Amino acid sequence: MDYRIEKDSLGEVRVPSNHKWGAQTQRSLQNFKIGRSVMPLSVMYGLVEIKRAAAVVNHDLGKLSKEKKEIIVEVSDEILSGKWEQEFPLNIYQTGSGTQSNMNSNEVIAHLCADKGVDIHPNDDVNMSQSSNDTFPTAMHIAARKELNPLIEEINEWIKVLNELEEKNQGFIKIGRTHLQDATPLTFGQEISGWKSMMEKAKEFIESSAKSLDYLTIGGTAVGTGLNAPEGFDVAMAKEIATHTGLGFETEPNKFYGLTSHSALSFTHGALRALAGDLMKIANDIRWLASGPRAGLGEIDIPENEPGSSIMPGKVNPTQAEALTMVSCQVMGNDTTIQIGSSQGNFELNVYKPVIISNFLESVILLRDGMNSFRIHCLEGIEANESAMTLGVERSLMLVTALSPHIGYEKCAEVAKLAHKESLSLEEAVLQLNYATKDEFKEWVVPENMV
Repeated sequence: MDYRIEKDSLGEVRVPSNHKWGAQTQRSLQNFKIGRSVMPLSVMYGLVEIKRAAAVVNHDLGKLSKEKKEIIVEVSDEILSGKWEQEFPLNIYQTGSGTQSNMNSNEVIAHLCADKGVDIHPNDDVNMSQSSNDTFPTAMHIAARKELNPLIEEINEWIKVLNELEEKNQGFIKIGRTHLQDATPLTFGQEISGWKSMMEKAKEFIESSAKSLDYLTIGGTAVGTGLNAPEGFDVAMAKEIATHTGLGFETEPNKFYGLTSHSALSFTHGALRALAGDLMKIANDIRWLASGPRAGLGEIDIPENEPGSSIMPGKVNPTQAEALTMVSCQVMGNDTTIQIGSSQGNFELNVYKPVIISNFLESVILLRDGMNSFRIHCLEGIEANESAMTLGVERSLMLVTALSPHIGYEKCAEVAKLAHKESLSLEEAVLQLNYATKDEFKEWVVPENMV
């Protein structure tokens, strides 16, 4: 491999000549060979958004020439178009402030500017008025905000499908279950309405908590005092980033908070964790209801997507439910990492930033992709098995609840126990105990009136 020599404050470094990064990026590659997790591109693009905005604002404030501003903006737009994504290779497990990724963006922009004939310094020009300590948390918020939008769109798709399923299945009466035991009846549509409300609440919680991500720390520089940043830089940066991204960013009023606390990401991920919990419940409900087809509940049919066994011919499994529940497990694990990392803000800086944002973004992407897969390959194809639902209602002892207002709780319990012990129907048990006539039983115990 051909190399070129790059220099930084520690001396000379050999850098592959076919790449655009510089000495500090190369040192990070050499010093942090930990695992296989690479800094998410959305974070790197968040940093590039900052560099682009800083060039504009620094020029407007009289600190950067027009020529340098224009070339930095041009190169930043190239990077944001996806042209240079191979130039951002650094590991998640690096400096906890994200300094090396910040320098990665500075170096790549500077080298691309040089390729176009303009001499740009990665620190003096690209990083002007900034510190890694305020650029990286700002990039975290930009990346998080951008990645949440597709997830919210997928939640909307779920709400639409569940609403259609609710309306379609309102006429199917089935037995309810509490504690995994038979309970009183409800319609399948009513059961689905609970799932739909979970998604509506999830959307509400995510959108509400995500508003805390709108505040950007850029302008705080090293410790929150704004040293080396011109007056008004923070407000102008937030406005410029908001304009270019189309998102509602504004400056964080207290930069000391913004550098050392990541409670906004922690809070928002709590809403993601809550969504994961509800998805776990829905997926489990669906695989229980589809269990069988002959020795389980079998109250619904789900799409048969692939063979389920290498030894049992004809077996089909609820694989989409399995995938989605594994996603939920991972999100819950990510939440633990994020909460612990967020608690480690010592004095003026939290140094767990890369692992916090990496886990946050992984959760968002897993939830989005997992929900999309489950919706397309399972949820949209759910069909009620009316005969199984009807049989479950007919066999249930908990229809005895409808008798309680007429013969009392104690007699109803006696009826249920007798029916269970001697394998009788409720009607047979009531008649045997002489607690009601046949006509009274048929008048009082009507599943349609119990939903």
